[in-house]
Amino acid sequence: MSTSYQPSLGFVLVFLLFSLLFLRNSYKLWFKTDEYYQDIYNSLTREPSIYPFRGFFLKRMKNKQSWVVWQKVFSLLGILAVLVADVLVVRAYMQ
Repeated sequence: MSTSYQPSLGFVLVFLLFSLLFLRNSYKLWFKTDEYYQDIYNSLTREPSIYPFRGFFLKRMKNKQSWVVWQKVFSLLGILAVLVADVLVVRAYMQ
């Protein structure tokens, strides 16, 4: 028994919007790395802080080179996942 679900156009557009936000941040990570790193560091050190695990993230950012490498590794996985999800959502809408 197969049930078919077609997402609404609104859902598809919001989904694609969030995908674009992720891809925009990935672009900044890959091509504007220093600016991206500094933006995140500044947001974590700004007072008052709204981030509950600020110390944990700041500790990870102390070694900038290592942080950048791991961010790029996870970014590649994320880009792949986002693109696959986008294709699946658009295909579900088109059927």
